[in-house]
Amino acid sequence: MAVRKRRPVSASAYYVEGNTVRKTGQATTESMPERKVREEYRQSHVVRRNQEKALFMDGPYVLALTIAAIVTLFLCMNYLHIQSSITTRINRIEELELTLEHLKSDNDALQTRIDTYVDLDHVYQVATEELGMVYANKDQILLYNKTESEYVRQYEDIPKH
Repeated sequence: MAVRKRRPVSASAYYVEGNTVRKTGQATTESMPERKVREEYRQSHVVRRNQEKALFMDGPYVLALTIAAIVTLFLCMNYLHIQSSITTRINRIEELELTLEHLKSDNDALQTRIDTYVDLDHVYQVATEELGMVYANKDQILLYNKTESEYVRQYEDIPKH
């Protein structure tokens, strides 16, 4: 019986590439280690190029970034200052409104005290009995319209009817 030698199968014969599986006996044009080296070189070249792009910053680019950062910082500081100012003014307005409310209530209380303190009947009695005052009659009251100016002078002559 003759012994037949088998053909050795390379490692790349079992490697799957693409969307179809190669047959076991098919030979590939390159071996597995060569393909790995080429892919690693391609990946390292892409990575190196991306790193160079990321690290490459010239003067105008750095200047533009610095200006953008300073403008952003200035805008943030200005915003915080305005926000603080608004908060302070709102608090001051609340304080003033509270003070106004207290003053109004004090004013109303004083007005009530004055109204209850003055007795109008007593004032009428003193005016008519002690001082001899009387109410004016209708024929003693003169009404006139002054259309020349909008204000009245105190010592101006009163027009006659």
